[in-house]
Amino acid sequence: MFRYTCLNPIARVGLDGFDSNFAKVDDIKDADGVLVRSASMHDMDLPEKLLCIARAGAGVNNIPLEECANKGIVVFNTPGANANGVKELVIAGMLLASRDIVGGINWVSENKDNADIAKLAEKQKKSFAGTEIMDKKLGIIGLGAIGVRVANAAKHLGMEVYGYDPYISVDAAWNLSRDIKHVLSIDEIYANCDIITIHVPLMDSTKNTINAEAIDKMKDGVVILNFARDLLCDEEAVLEGIKKGRIARYVSDFPNPVTAGQSGCIVIPHLGASTEESEDNCAKMAVREMVDYLNNGNIVNSVNYPKADMGVCRTLGRITIHHRNVTNMITRFSGIFSDAGINISDMVNSSKGEFAYTMIDVDSDIKPDFVEKISGIEGVIRVRVIK
Repeated sequence: MFRYTCLNPIARVGLDGFDSNFAKVDDIKDADGVLVRSASMHDMDLPEKLLCIARAGAGVNNIPLEECANKGIVVFNTPGANANGVKELVIAGMLLASRDIVGGINWVSENKDNADIAKLAEKQKKSFAGTEIMDKKLGIIGLGAIGVRVANAAKHLGMEVYGYDPYISVDAAWNLSRDIKHVLSIDEIYANCDIITIHVPLMDSTKNTINAEAIDKMKDGVVILNFARDLLCDEEAVLEGIKKGRIARYVSDFPNPVTAGQSGCIVIPHLGASTEESEDNCAKMAVREMVDYLNNGNIVNSVNYPKADMGVCRTLGRITIHHRNVTNMITRFSGIFSDAGINISDMVNSSKGEFAYTMIDVDSDIKPDFVEKISGIEGVIRVRVIK
């Protein structure tokens, strides 16, 4: 039996994915798997028995990825599970920025006691009229699960869409409308687009992607949308751009003291993925990933270990090995199998940066002394007997 714990509330529809082979525990020290949303794990003492962490969401800044990789703990996320919820809010953000809907609503609230409010509204509405988004040029930085959905939706709304992503995946490319202009330089986005939205993960290389230099390359009156991570934009530079008139609106889903209540800023209280459907989808995907890994050793959507999927084991035994991505590891594994007279019926080996993962199906039972020999190889981090 496997044991799991939840560091945050996880949607019941997701937890229903656990069968009788899984039991919930309260203490992480007793857990084989952890389900988490926003709780920070950087200062936690991760027990030796912990096998995996599943983040019910896309971002994993709250998880110590390198420490987990060094301990053979697989970290999963749920890319695309909340993409539609974020996409819809991005479209809403474009409309809020293009038409001064918020200003108009506030005006109505402020004048609610005026008996002539209807007549007065006809005179005041031109102050909130704004522009339409149809035929405007939208620039999308990052064509992942969310960026692709935003691109396709915007195209259906009559926008001219530019997309920039030098690392676009095959799946994303297949799902992207052929009418999207895939540009090779981010400067083309800055120079041409009326509205710019960013959808990339936060890393050292992407922090402050939109900075003063980038803003100087943009058209006057540009709208910038940030529904990915606040640190992707240098928000002090954004405020300066608003003062200069270069930026008409900055729409962010990340409240902080820099932009909250500032002129030209529409700041939303982190609602992007906070829909019932998104939370359900993330929970269900996170549980599926954990169950498949613990039961079968398969890795899908890990951020610190490579993808490796051999389905359900149909042979007498399966062993999985977390190890350093160095030369001759497979040769050494095979030698131990050969010396023990064990036939390898199937094998998958894949790597991701400094780490690698090997799955081996065999035609005989796997004995404890055999596991010890594999574990003793320099560079091996963790060995699991799945069956």
